Amino acid sequence: MLTLAWAWLLLLLPLPLIFRKKQQTVEVSGHLHLPGVGENGAEQIQQQPNSRKAYWLVWFFLVIAVARPLWMGDAIELPSKGRDLMMAVDLSGSMQIEDMVLNGQTVDRFTMIQHVVSDFIERRKGDKIGLILFADHAYLQAPLTQDRRSVAQFLKEAQIGLVGKQTAIGEAIALGVKRFDMVEESNRILVLLTDGSNNSGSISPEQAAAIAAKRGVKIYSIGVGADVMERRSIFGTERVNPSMDLDEEQLTSLAQTTGGRYFRARNSQDLEQIYQEIDKLEPISRDQLSYRPQSELFYLPLAAALLITILMALSQLPFFNRINFRFTARQGRN
Repeated sequence: MLTLAWAWLLLLLPLPLIFRKKQQTVEVSGHLHLPGVGENGAEQIQQQPNSRKAYWLVWFFLVIAVARPLWMGDAIELPSKGRDLMMAVDLSGSMQIEDMVLNGQTVDRFTMIQHVVSDFIERRKGDKIGLILFADHAYLQAPLTQDRRSVAQFLKEAQIGLVGKQTAIGEAIALGVKRFDMVEESNRILVLLTDGSNNSGSISPEQAAAIAAKRGVKIYSIGVGADVMERRSIFGTERVNPSMDLDEEQLTSLAQTTGGRYFRARNSQDLEQIYQEIDKLEPISRDQLSYRPQSELFYLPLAAALLITILMALSQLPFFNRINFRFTARQGRN
């Protein structure tokens, strides 16, 4: 359906008529004034009606463009059931350790999380997703929203070390709880992804988890990192544990305090299984909402006004005037 967002602006259409009447009133001052007759006499009488039509068309299309024409699509109903998931992603320096395998290639931990979590977000139809990034401190990157593409884009644009190099797990939990306080009916699920232990922030993870339990927020903590990694040294190749800093005991305790679960993600397959477990959570009912997709069409009348203006400008060039004069002369002989 075609509509105008600001239809009241159509009141501007007769504006040139008002100014034209005032101008004619001023010009009639003691001598005979014939509209269309100027220094060029009859030639202006022939050209002015056409130019007036062109000016009117330009004005008409400009007003239509300013009124913002829209094409409204059919109403689309949004899912009436879903979950509220706040994702808290670790951006500390250790996330750049390359101990993960993605599509047959070794990548760092954050690259693997970006890939798997982005795919997880895209599948959250009906769910509301929020994004928290944390390192030295925790920051809200996206509030709870059904705009999954924007959340996935925010995660894609994040970089390791963007907010520091330490790990403020307590602050990430506290910020997630604070955002859930703004929602009345919610599953209140906080998915915490980290590869270390808390070593920064103004609140301890245990204090934040206790507050989360009182507010009904469940923490699903995920420890990221491989158990074994080969590293080259001057003595040859040695096998090391790249996840020595991961405090699994603390992450397990945080999840159990809130009635959630702890998961270990050593590879992308583990993360996929974790997200399948989250899919089993019972969604909550929401009010039935709908929206109508709309497309902007202002550029069409704007292009028409520009085209007419260009043609009017070209018609004033000597070459086009000569063509017009010859054509008029032939019509006169005929």
